[in-house]
Amino acid sequence: MGKLYCIPKLSDIDRYLGVAEKYNAGFEYNDFFIPKLLDDSFSLNMVVKKYISVRHNRTEDTMHGAFLDICVNSEDAKIFEVSDFRVHQCMDIATRMGLKAVIFHTNYIVNFRLKSYIDSWIDRNEEYWRQILKEYQDQCIYIENMFDDKPYMLAELAKRMEDEPRFGVCLDVAHALISGSSVNLWYDTLKPYVTHFHINDNDGNEDLHCPVGTGVFDWKKFDNWCRGLDNNPSTLIEVRSVEDLKASVEYMQNNKIYPFV
Repeated sequence: MGKLYCIPKLSDIDRYLGVAEKYNAGFEYNDFFIPKLLDDSFSLNMVVKKYISVRHNRTEDTMHGAFLDICVNSEDAKIFEVSDFRVHQCMDIATRMGLKAVIFHTNYIVNFRLKSYIDSWIDRNEEYWRQILKEYQDQCIYIENMFDDKPYMLAELAKRMEDEPRFGVCLDVAHALISGSSVNLWYDTLKPYVTHFHINDNDGNEDLHCPVGTGVFDWKKFDNWCRGLDNNPSTLIEVRSVEDLKASVEYMQNNKIYPFV
């Protein structure tokens, strides 16, 4: 089965370390997409040092990269410059911490159906992420669906990148649930490309990050689909507190939801 991940918080790090040890879970750091922290070199350095001090060679750890207002496909040179700067900041942090992968978002304009825009987004993203992977030889890049209403653009990018083993799709199932397209469409379209999951629950309308099993998501269908995959994708339980994390794990264990057996 794929590796389990959780999001640590320095303010409660001992309990997160306990959960990670109990379930052999990795950490996916969520501190480093926050612009205010990225712009404060002193605080950023302190956070990195603190995490390194408690990691104890956690070489499978990952992190969420910057995504707020990031547009690496922009034809506006100034917007691209800032977006590229943020991506490099995150990749440098990942390198310093010895992390396995960094997750970024698609961040395209939903409902902009113009073919030239769609083609440009795919072309520019392919060119950009190939260059980043060339620069950072020790990290993987996973691209996550965010506001996407359909999976096709992400799938086409992933198809183009099939020859690059360090590139993959992070399927956020909660985002898929509220996308306006069926979750089955996301499963069917992205099946060949998913290497990592973000999971939590919601009411079908809003991205609430509720504990697994407390919303309307069909976890049995998720489990059945996951067990038909050949590459054992890793799974982040993306919730807001250690209590919600424990409740999610308990539900998943009791119901034998992937990656639990």
